[in-house]
Amino acid sequence: MSADNVRRVTVDHLTLPVADLERSRAFYVAALGALGFAVERYEDTWVFGAPGSEDFAIAPGAPPTEGMHLAFAADPRAQVDAFHAAALAAGARDNGAPGERPRYHPGYYAAYVLDPDANNVEAVCHERSEPGVVSP
Repeated sequence: MSADNVRRVTVDHLTLPVADLERSRAFYVAALGALGFAVERYEDTWVFGAPGSEDFAIAPGAPPTEGMHLAFAADPRAQVDAFHAAALAAGARDNGAPGERPRYHPGYYAAYVLDPDANNVEAVCHERSEPGVVSP
């Protein structure tokens, strides 16, 4: 990928409160493991991310009442497929099978599942053909 296609990360980390920590941990270990995420425990919090990073965490608490949409980067497309399969095997509900989503932009390949607290969790692979094109 050229330097023109590299997206700047703008959110350093996010902690999601969950109703059942163990159930959510099992789900995220399976789903995010398919994306190559590492997992570590810090007291009552489970932290996920690329090895050496702490991008996403789950902690005991009241989950968002209207759910959230969380999108995790995948590359290549096979990781999107693996995420979807692993999430379903871990008890997630399907919310959109792996496939192209051209309404977002050409090369947007994603899959969606609902986690144990009904959050919409996505794995997405951006395969843009034009250098420097960044969706809003």
